[in-house]
This record gives sequence, structure tokens and C-alpha cells, in this order.
Amino acid sequence: MKNKTTIQHLFSIPVIVAALGYFVDIYDLLLFGIVRVPSLKELGLNEEQISSVGKDIINWQMGGLLLGGILWGILGDKKGRLSVLFGSIITYSLANIACGFVQDPTTYGLLRFIAGVGLAGELGAGITLVSEILPKELRALGSSLVAGVGLFGAVVAYFTVKEFGGWRNAYFVGGGLGITLLLLRISVFESGMFENLKQQKHIQKGNFFALFTNKDRLSRYLKCIAIGVPTWFVIGILATFANEFGKAMGIQENIEPGKAIMFCYIGLAFGDLSSGVISQFLKSRKKAVAILLLMSLICSIVYLYAGIQTATALYTTCVCAGFSVGYWAMFVTIGAEQFGTNLRATAATTIPNMVRGAVIGMTSLFAYLKPSMSIFDAAAVVGIIAFAMAFYSIFTIPETHGKDLDFLEE
Repeated sequence: MKNKTTIQHLFSIPVIVAALGYFVDIYDLLLFGIVRVPSLKELGLNEEQISSVGKDIINWQMGGLLLGGILWGILGDKKGRLSVLFGSIITYSLANIACGFVQDPTTYGLLRFIAGVGLAGELGAGITLVSEILPKELRALGSSLVAGVGLFGAVVAYFTVKEFGGWRNAYFVGGGLGITLLLLRISVFESGMFENLKQQKHIQKGNFFALFTNKDRLSRYLKCIAIGVPTWFVIGILATFANEFGKAMGIQENIEPGKAIMFCYIGLAFGDLSSGVISQFLKSRKKAVAILLLMSLICSIVYLYAGIQTATALYTTCVCAGFSVGYWAMFVTIGAEQFGTNLRATAATTIPNMVRGAVIGMTSLFAYLKPSMSIFDAAAVVGIIAFAMAFYSIFTIPETHGKDLDFLEE
């Protein structure tokens, strides 16, 4: 392994398959946000119902991610990183195929919940596997490569809806991509660190509650979650409800939430590819994330209060905001690096899904505030809370650049 070049490490089978896995994960994760309006309209809902029922279905999906994150995280430390990758992909692929046949909002919400449970396992297990297989000096680049390639799944999802005959076929394509990926997974090998851990029968593995029984461990865990929350403020509030913001801005052209999400993810993909390079250059995870967090705050203020007047300007702002929250790969890598091998998959899988689950709180607060203030101020209140927690956490969490990961949580 030590004789391999940087390119050979970064383009090894586990990294490539993890990247393709995250590509399918993002395709399926964002697909409802992209088809929310046309799919609910076809199911007979009016504009007001599309907003309220759509929010509820997003929350059901995010609730599934929250539950699935805990389930797959524990299994990842108890049974192995690969078992999670296989189990999760079967779950969300079948759920997405079923979404193509849905006829009512209740069943739609249930299927998105099941899909959410399945989707929860992909990123954390993949990043854990890549982090443990790659040399420590290449972890940031490997994680960025996985996330950067993966995030283009949102772009493909948008064009699949446009070019393949609508939202139902887009769900069928997503399920088919997942089944195809399952066949590729056969060639991936397990992490050596986990294989060594399996021999140590006395070590407790995958104990989710162990994250809460030690003050220092709990602090690290909560800070990891808080660092990621602004990413889903941008995606789950600013991009997902772009049609409502566009109307409040007085933009004459119809704003498509699906297009806003796509543009956001184009920026996010390039941001993720850049974040690893920035972290490598600065030799610091914290500095790289802090720089992008500051950019994200500025982009959010511009989106809400700069007086955007055209669809082009709004979509352009979505690209910039997406780039600025492109520290997602770094954030997940930080989560993996903070914890020992016997809790790493549990932490790395639950952390991003706790962030996704936070969307429930953010959209609920946003909806609660809208009747009593402008849509811009309602979003700003949610954003202030998200960014305050994130900045505090990134400045106070331990640095993990170059950290040796072959250690255990006692």
C-alpha cells in the first residue's frame, strides 16, 4: 500500500464505489425536493396544500434519515462498513421504485420515510471506509472526491425528471441506479482497521448511547452536528422554498424549486472538491470549514436582503450559496476523525443524518414564523440560530488534520 501513488490511492476501487454510491444517494435524497411541486400537483393538491403537505413529506423523509442514521451507524460498527452499504442501498432502491407508483400523499410520505431510512447509511459508511483505507495525509482529498462526484447526483436527478418523461420515471431510474450500484459493491473490501477490531471480542462496538455517557465525547458529537446545520439551512430552506422567496421578491418569472436545488448542488459539488484542497493546503480542517462558513453566511444575507429581482440572479446566488456550504465532505470527515474505530461508523453515519433531521425543526420554525413576519425575516431567524451554533462549534472542536485513526473509544 505504501508503494501506491497518490493517484492510485485516490482512484482505488473503494473510493470510486463510495463516490458512485454517494452519487446515487444524493440523486434519490434530492429527488422529492425536485419533483415536489409537479408530483403533488398530479396527485390533485392545490398550491397551499403543495406547500404544507410537501413540507410534511420532506419531514417524513428527514425523520427516516434520523432513525436510519442510528440504525446503520450501530450496524456499521457491529457488523462492518460493507454490510451497511449493502443493506441501505437495497432499502432505498426498492422504496424509490415504489414511489414511481404512488397515488396518494399518505403513501408518498410513508415511502419517503422508508427511503430516508435506507439513504441514511450511504454517506457515513462510505466516508468511514475511505477514511480508514486511505493514508492520513490523503483523507481530506479522498472525502472531497467522494462528495464532489456524489453531489452531481442532484444535477442528474433534475435532468432525468426533464428528459425521461416526468417524475415517476425519475424514481424508476433512481431505483435502477441503486440496484446497479449493488453489483459494483461486490468488488469492495472491508476496512483493515475494522477487520482488526473484529478480533478484539472484549471491545464494545457500535454503542450509540456511549456517545452520550462521556462529557467530552458528547461535546465533540454535538459540535460535529452543529457544524453541518447551515448546509441544510441553505438546501432545506433557501433552495427548497425558492418559489415562495421568488414570489415575495416580486420576480415575474416562475421560480422552480427543483432548478434552485440543482443549481445549489452544482455549487456544492465544486465546493466539496475545493474544501479538501483548501484543508490540505492550510493543513487544517477547522480553517477550511470556517472560511466556507463565513462565505455561506454572506451568501445567505445576499439571498434574503440584497433585493434580488430576476430569476437569473436568484439561481446564481443559489450556485454561490451551494459552493459556500461545500464543506459537507470536510464536516463528515471531521465526524469520522473525532471518534475511535469502535464508534466511528456510529458517529460518522448518525452525524450527517442528525443534521438532515434538523431540517424538521428548521422547516417547522420557518412555517411557524411566516404568518407573523416576512418570509425573509422568518428565514433569517432560522439562519441566525444555525450559523451561531456552527461558528461556535468549529472554533472550539479539536483539530483532526493528520490525526492517526487507529484508536478506540474507551
